Amino acid sequence: MLWQKGRRSDNVVSSEGGGGGPRRLGGGPGLGIGGIIIVFLISWALGKNPLEMLSLLSQGDGGPAQQTQTERAPEATQTNEFVRAVLGSTEDVWSQIYRSAGGQYKQPRLVLFQGGVNSACGMANSAVGPFYCPGDQQVYLDTSFFDELSNRFKASGDFARAYVIAHEVGHHVQNLMGVMRKTEEMRRRGAPMEGADGLSVRQELQADCFAGVWANQAQRQLQWLEAGDVESALAAATAIGDDKLQKQARGYVVPDSFTHGSSAQRVRWFRQGFERGDVNACDTFGSQPL
Repeated sequence: MLWQKGRRSDNVVSSEGGGGGPRRLGGGPGLGIGGIIIVFLISWALGKNPLEMLSLLSQGDGGPAQQTQTERAPEATQTNEFVRAVLGSTEDVWSQIYRSAGGQYKQPRLVLFQGGVNSACGMANSAVGPFYCPGDQQVYLDTSFFDELSNRFKASGDFARAYVIAHEVGHHVQNLMGVMRKTEEMRRRGAPMEGADGLSVRQELQADCFAGVWANQAQRQLQWLEAGDVESALAAATAIGDDKLQKQARGYVVPDSFTHGSSAQRVRWFRQGFERGDVNACDTFGSQPL
């Protein structure tokens, strides 16, 4: 992936470990994959309902976290530049999509952290992995996750990493579109969140599809993909499917507890977004089967 061709975003900030506020990189201003997995495994071991634990984590200690640390630009690194380039591309792509629909895209910030971070969704440590917090409309990414993606999930390559960022930005798009609000309303009316057909799975698969839409449009704008890049993103989607993770963790699969979708579903919806390049192709809530 020729990511160096991408425009650098000014919306990437860095937070000191332990939950301090953000500081800007380069001069500008839900739980994620890993977090859902950890919460699910802990809930299963304790005999608890994972939805209740997720709810407690999202509520934090009573309200949005206050970020007070003064922003400043740390020394640039290749990882920082990569993240800024990918986020910059998501900004360009989604801004164009919104303009075409007569709207205006509100850009999220992406917070890089090490060890722990304080967000409007509460405190999070490195075990949580990448996540999007609708309360402050920010994406959070522990800089060590890219190593975990390569070493633990065996999904190496820059485009696999870009897919992870684009997936979390996809949640931001869902938030702007009101999808998260509608999902919460359906949950309150009794619709199941977990399960192979649950709302959580449909929401996550739509974020995968939105990541594919971004990948399609970014390639049209930048022509930055190389041989094997798409395969690396599909490998990442496969590695973090609920069925594969459950099989690794406990030796068997429980579809009724799915939260993100199977490997095949994640690959299918990312591929659909990538091949179609159209947000309208991402109606996971109205699709049967998934």
